[in-house]
Amino acid sequence: MHGVLVLFGVLILVFVLFNILPGDPARLMMGQRVNQKSIDIIHKDMGMDESVFNRFILYVNDLTPISIYNETSTTSHIYLDPEKYSHPLKLIRFSQNRSLILKFPYLRRSYQSRKKVSDIIASALPNTAILAFTAIIIASILGIFMGIIAALFKDSIYDKVSIVLSVLGMAGPSFFTGLIIAWLFGHVLNRYTGLNITGNLFILDEDGNRVLQLQNLILPAITLGIRPLAIIVQLTRNSMLQVMTKDYIRTAFAKGLSLRTIVTRHAMKNMLNPVITAISGWFASLIAGAVFVEYIFGWEGIGKNIVDALGRFDLPVIMGVILVTSALFVIINILVDISYGLLDPRIKNV
Repeated sequence: MHGVLVLFGVLILVFVLFNILPGDPARLMMGQRVNQKSIDIIHKDMGMDESVFNRFILYVNDLTPISIYNETSTTSHIYLDPEKYSHPLKLIRFSQNRSLILKFPYLRRSYQSRKKVSDIIASALPNTAILAFTAIIIASILGIFMGIIAALFKDSIYDKVSIVLSVLGMAGPSFFTGLIIAWLFGHVLNRYTGLNITGNLFILDEDGNRVLQLQNLILPAITLGIRPLAIIVQLTRNSMLQVMTKDYIRTAFAKGLSLRTIVTRHAMKNMLNPVITAISGWFASLIAGAVFVEYIFGWEGIGKNIVDALGRFDLPVIMGVILVTSALFVIINILVDISYGLLDPRIKNV
């Protein structure tokens, strides 16, 4: 329920921000190509000749899976044109031409490319998901390993260095870190690394076939994973230090078990709960927060799409991306909350 309220609040906020802007959004979107006919078309499509309330009803009707559907009207802003929906499922017929339908949410069309915003997001979202997933995998593996070593060798030089690097990793903004990594490994050391500053997951060869380029994933994934890596190191270290003071760990040492056996069979399964929780939460944040990293490395994801849309003031794309990323963030956090009970049964009773 809370997730639905959050999404509805985001919807209202996005609508208000982009409908009470100074100036005419249609003129801002058209730029130098402005003409009255194009402006009139945009006004009609966005319902700007209606009241603000009616525009909001139109927007909600577009977005909700259950909507009012008019099969014949091409002028009404409240009941929508059937060309906007593909294969709607009719639930209730109010009259000969008006029905209540079940449909896929309609995020409108880009005013630059005239493509459906849902199609733009659908083509870019897998790239962002792959980038975020790779970044969190790198951060998790390295972070858990480094955190365990730092805890086992508490107060050593390695422990102190890992703490300092973790603080720097959490403090460094991603756009600055990305610029440094792109310049150093993609330009200065390019002859040794073979990595490019920009590039996408697939490129087209001379025959027009898509060729997988996994090396283009390395630099943006490392850049995006630095901050969660720093946090995972600290969480793993602190959690391991707490677990190693427990009575059952002392008993295991007293039985003569090796340090490796104690860590892998007894300590790790009890110290990973807060770490896994943090990893799950960070995955949602990485999807929503990959904007600067994608733009720096030319990665064709939703982050780069929203920056390009902001530069062109392409309102439907901006609003659609914000709503979709917000929905993903809420859904992933709901799944994380559910996983709490699976990871720690004691939470079910709270």
